[in-house]
Amino acid sequence: QVQLVESGGGLVKAGGSLRLSCAASGSSFSRYAMGWFRQAPGKEREFVGATNGIGGSTFYADSVKGRFTISRDNAQNTVYLQMNTLKPEDTAVYYCAANLRTVVAGSYPGEYKYWGQGTQVTVSS
Repeated sequence: QVQLVESGGGLVKAGGSLRLSCAASGSSFSRYAMGWFRQAPGKEREFVGATNGIGGSTFYADSVKGRFTISRDNAQNTVYLQMNTLKPEDTAVYYCAANLRTVVAGSYPGEYKYWGQGTQVTVSS
């Protein structure tokens, strides 16, 4: 069993930045494939980006590429989502998720068994 706790959401003006954190339980965090997703009101959950376990390579949705950066601190069992140049359309509840079955992260929500509670990000125009 893995527990994930997100933090760092808030209200920011367009063009601003936020950094989200996701703290995970468990002793094998470095092997976890970790994903970030978001869900806006009335919309389906959307892939934002992910990082592989063992090496931590990352990939992103086209909508955030070049603006968002995922990093992980395996010593702290934490994954981060640095969000720069935020736009009103980035407004959503952001979730981190963990897949313990593979070190290779994917972009589909169904691949992830463990989810955090979500943190609200609101970008004003």
